[in-house]
Amino acid sequence: MTVRPIEKKDYSAFKELFCNYYAELDCEDDPLHLFDEYVLPDLEAGLFDVAVADDGLIAGFAVFQIDDIINDWNFKEGCGDLRELYVAPAFRHRGFGRKLLEFCENRLLQSGAAEIYTLPVEESESFFLKNGYADTGEYCADADNKVFGKLLS
Repeated sequence: MTVRPIEKKDYSAFKELFCNYYAELDCEDDPLHLFDEYVLPDLEAGLFDVAVADDGLIAGFAVFQIDDIINDWNFKEGCGDLRELYVAPAFRHRGFGRKLLEFCENRLLQSGAAEIYTLPVEESESFFLKNGYADTGEYCADADNKVFGKLLS
């Protein structure tokens, strides 16, 4: 298994995983519309980065950025933001999520972020706690989520 930056050849697999991710979240938004109208154009514009876990197949992805006023999503300016992390069910509990998380943390640290945060759904809170994150006591009303954070070093 390798974790690496997304390449254009991965876009189709990323799109499929993104739609599966949104279906698992039971979101009301149409994931195909979100992907085509927002995710892919913002990725290609360099507004955030995507890492993929590759095991011969794309097993998962992570969307991350340093929050900046130029982005539509800018909750904590200057902080690393792990926006999305998803591993397909068939690949879970095999270290893919941890490897994706480590990749994002390293990239964000290299880019100058001193801390990282994420807005986990309740089902993923234990994953982040096991990986050194803590509930910051903050709440993001826009996303209706707790804020978990970690200092990068």
